[in-house]
Amino acid sequence: MSRRSLRTQPGSFAIFLLASFLLFASSSDLAHASQTPQRSVVAGDDARITFRRLFKLSTPELIEIVVRENSDAATYEIRQLDDDPGSLPFTVSAALRAKMFALAGQLNHFEAQDLDVHRRIASLGEKTFRWQRGPEIHETKFNYTLNLAATQLLQIFEGLARQQEHFDILSRRIKYDRLGMNDALIECDADYTRGLLPEPQTLLPLMDQIAGDAHLVDIARQRARNLADRIRHPK
Repeated sequence: MSRRSLRTQPGSFAIFLLASFLLFASSSDLAHASQTPQRSVVAGDDARITFRRLFKLSTPELIEIVVRENSDAATYEIRQLDDDPGSLPFTVSAALRAKMFALAGQLNHFEAQDLDVHRRIASLGEKTFRWQRGPEIHETKFNYTLNLAATQLLQIFEGLARQQEHFDILSRRIKYDRLGMNDALIECDADYTRGLLPEPQTLLPLMDQIAGDAHLVDIARQRARNLADRIRHPK
């Protein structure tokens, strides 16, 4: 090897390293620029699950609950079909939402899901699960299902509906039917005992209000205190 080649080799190698570094940096910047908008779009899409049950000649005839993946804020509508439509706000905890969306994931977000048993059984009301994230929408309808994930999700939604029914009834009794408060508390207590209320702690402020209301009969106030204590300190 000549002296000239020995002198120029280190410089050529340095230039090669510099060119490789610049090419790598440019490629990384382009990849990052192409990925960033995709991540922001996904983060901006708030997935939601809607549950709807339509059961004519029952009470209530209509239940509709909407839960968002990234927000405690949810809505519910529980009424007879002849009543004026309108949803009301309530909250669903992050832990319960995570469980609900995990179950929806097991059901492929309701895409191409036939959940009904397709047997001759009594009508139990038409249930609808609906998934939406941005323009992506999937839904499935059924009367009765044996699918485990669907059954668990249905129990959560129906439990949330019962929970909000108790909240509404107890709130009305405080204002308009104080003598009927104890009967309403007995029904709420029974559902709590059977484990039908997914998040009974949301009823605690109302229970404390009832327990401290001197205008209510003592038996109702004591029942509210006992139920609140059981909710706060479950066995």
